[in-house]
Amino acid sequence: MARYTLRVNGERREVDVDGDTPLLWVLRDELGLTGVKYGCGVGLCGACTSHVDGEAARPCVKTTAESVRTRITTVEGLSRDGDHPVQRAWRELDVAQCGYCQPGQVMAAAALLARDPDPDDAAIEEALRDNVCRCGTYPRIRDAVRRASRIMREQR
Repeated sequence: MARYTLRVNGERREVDVDGDTPLLWVLRDELGLTGVKYGCGVGLCGACTSHVDGEAARPCVKTTAESVRTRITTVEGLSRDGDHPVQRAWRELDVAQCGYCQPGQVMAAAALLARDPDPDDAAIEEALRDNVCRCGTYPRIRDAVRRASRIMREQR
């Protein structure tokens, strides 16, 4: 075991873990950030999607050691009071059904809108294609991304 300092949701956090511990487990078990969901553990489902240096990433396949010099943002850190345009759109359109995949969907959508504030349907599909929703809320997710884009334009 070793001590690692991570920058998570704008704060420096120290953890004592093995360097090859998946970042997902550090976020959930060591730091209590349970919005980061465990799905497949191999980077395929998107349930754990968070931001690493502003880009959507899968912490289930990133180690703690390789995450030391990065900025990590989980769904808990997207907005202090849940008013990020994506979070607002998700609530307004009542997107979640079971909700398990939704933090990862929200984070993937937020990363998309950060780099493309007015994505077309093809861009939305591409950005979210690897985030699996077992309940099939894909049409509501797509509508919410469009709504979040409008909210962002209104805030300018």
